[in-house]
Amino acid sequence: MNTTATPSVWKQPAQVWAVAFACVVAFMGIGLVDPILPAIAESLQASPVETELLFTSYLLVTGLAMLVTSWISSRIGAKATLLIGLALIVVFALLCALSGSVDAVIGFRAGWGLGNALFISTALATIVGSASGGSSAAIILYEAALGLGIAVGPLLGGILGEQSWRGPFFGVVALMAIAFVAVLVLLRGPGEKRVPVPFSAPFTALRRPALAILAVAALFYNIGFFVLLAFSPFPLGFGAMGIGFTFFGWGVALAVTSVWVAPVLMRRMPRTRIILVVLPLLALDLVAAGLVVGNAAALVTCIVIGGLLLGVMNTVLTEAVMEATDLPRSVASSAYSAVRFLGGAMAPPIAALLWHAFNATVPYLFAAASVLIAALTVFLGRRVLAHIDDEPDDAAAEDAAAILVGDAA
Repeated sequence: MNTTATPSVWKQPAQVWAVAFACVVAFMGIGLVDPILPAIAESLQASPVETELLFTSYLLVTGLAMLVTSWISSRIGAKATLLIGLALIVVFALLCALSGSVDAVIGFRAGWGLGNALFISTALATIVGSASGGSSAAIILYEAALGLGIAVGPLLGGILGEQSWRGPFFGVVALMAIAFVAVLVLLRGPGEKRVPVPFSAPFTALRRPALAILAVAALFYNIGFFVLLAFSPFPLGFGAMGIGFTFFGWGVALAVTSVWVAPVLMRRMPRTRIILVVLPLLALDLVAAGLVVGNAAALVTCIVIGGLLLGVMNTVLTEAVMEATDLPRSVASSAYSAVRFLGGAMAPPIAALLWHAFNATVPYLFAAASVLIAALTVFLGRRVLAHIDDEPDDAAAEDAAAILVGDAA
């Protein structure tokens, strides 16, 4: 990456800061509900399985919407896509806050997922197109927003959740409304050239063997990711603040390794080797979490260690995807993200069902097995993926950052 762009990363036009602020808030939504899951279950008399569907509806719709976001934004433009996405998040977060049943919250979280898909799929391209200092500075800024949002989301959810489970939803409404006004006022249309993307493009992209292998691996990897993120609040047994601080530590760990550690590793090791080392380590961490699930302090340690490993995997997988094919960024991102999000969508309710049927250890063992399947997928497809170990160029680095958020989400 070009280091000459780094000094100017914080000297950006107002419109870049407007989108970056909106990115932070959008990424906060990923872990915002974590601290209030037990409170929602208690207040709305919902089972853990029903409560976990808050993640499923959000992630399933986000993934499916990713298949059409490039088609939409290529026709109506980036600013309009951003504003529609932000508006949908404001509306559906407000509806979540005003809901009186868990079924209603589940349904409105699906609408929130649609808004988030429209926003996050367009945000990076907007920052890259408007930032000073080149694409390197834009990507650093985007990754900083991602890391800050992922870390602060659970903490804010814990603070507001101490008052009421509705508090975090009202918080998102207020912040996203500010972001909407900022983007509306400060983001000026740059006269972008719109090149319509065929509706079928993401579907045909999955016929590429390398992209298909990585998408399947990411699906199973995301099962491990979201068991750790979405199921852990229940066996921890903490209040909203305790869960918030736990996943604040998890988010900081993820951000640090994603932004700083993973790039260092990729300069020293082939991407496939990193994947085949980190995924088994993640599986071991998940097994350990299952074995110590009755000890809150030990489980917190496993969660934070998991965050360190997940951060590396997020960055390495996304860079690998963009090296895997010569497809346009938006097309590869849409295809890969749609498959990947299916893993995140199915993991939380399956984990809750396993907990109910057996005990709190089994969901973590299920997650570990899924992560090992992801590693096996990459191992068996390593010949097809051999070319992803080549040195990335600047365009590939930019492309990889475009779908980084999908691994966090």
